[in-house]
Amino acid sequence: MTDDLDDGMSRRRLLGRCAGWAGAGALYTMTGGVASSISLDAALAAPKRAGGARPFTFLQISDTHIGFDKAANPNARGTAIEAVEKIKALADKPDLIIHTGDITHLSTDAQFDDAAQILSGLGAPVFYVPGEHDFLDEGQGKAFLARYGKGAHGTGWYSFDHDGVHFVALNNVANLKPGGMAHLGEEQLAWLKSDLAGQASSTPIVVFGHIPLWTVYEAWGWGTDDSAQALALLRRFGSVTVLNGHIHQVIQKVEGNVSFHSARSTAYPQPAPGAAPSPGPLKVPAEQLPSMLGIRTARFVRGGEPIALIDQAFA
Repeated sequence: MTDDLDDGMSRRRLLGRCAGWAGAGALYTMTGGVASSISLDAALAAPKRAGGARPFTFLQISDTHIGFDKAANPNARGTAIEAVEKIKALADKPDLIIHTGDITHLSTDAQFDDAAQILSGLGAPVFYVPGEHDFLDEGQGKAFLARYGKGAHGTGWYSFDHDGVHFVALNNVANLKPGGMAHLGEEQLAWLKSDLAGQASSTPIVVFGHIPLWTVYEAWGWGTDDSAQALALLRRFGSVTVLNGHIHQVIQKVEGNVSFHSARSTAYPQPAPGAAPSPGPLKVPAEQLPSMLGIRTARFVRGGEPIALIDQAFA
């Protein structure tokens, strides 16, 4: 059950805008159409608000690609470990962590086991959705679901509530065709309709999946072909944010009450949409690589403030 929220929540908009900045991160919030920024350290060390309200923090990690060892990052395992160490060092410990897919690179049991060992040190509950690289085994996701699918529906979709926020985890990679757009499917969309039906319109909603629910670049399959049906179900909510991985870079868009945010990978960058003949691991100078990898934190405060997203690059 979600907690009751004050009337101000119904007018909340998720207007955080994110960017890596000088080895830490920059937090952008929109108030009255004017953007302002504060440093990552200042944001994470923020004191309790008036009246004792304290934000809860959750964190997004994505595209760890455990098992990847090509030229774009011969030590993707090491940078995943670095991400875990950065998370453990945060002054404001996250209540929970979401992993938006491609935990492994080739869906092998050994890679899943290694990933589990690395991520076990995070010190907070972790909620997973699969990426297409987690559905490459002969069982088409059997290895992923055996580890992370307990209690989930279908091929791994589910929801949960935390401190007044409703989180929805979607799988849009189970029916992925090579070079094609992602797909949710009728069964998952029917479940989503039922899941959201019991939520008040004032409830903040966080949706997370692997491939974007908005069309970033159709020629590369960076989008979900039936996302319009899912987004129609979300329009009545005053505050919706949609988080994804897959494209390994920070891109955001706001449409009405819905904010879309893609995340960096901890493994390797990919080219900007259309900037190369095709998507895939992008080799950059070694000194540039840390600035193109990262994690994201999100802070939620009741009482009319927006959820703020903070991207932290490794450089």
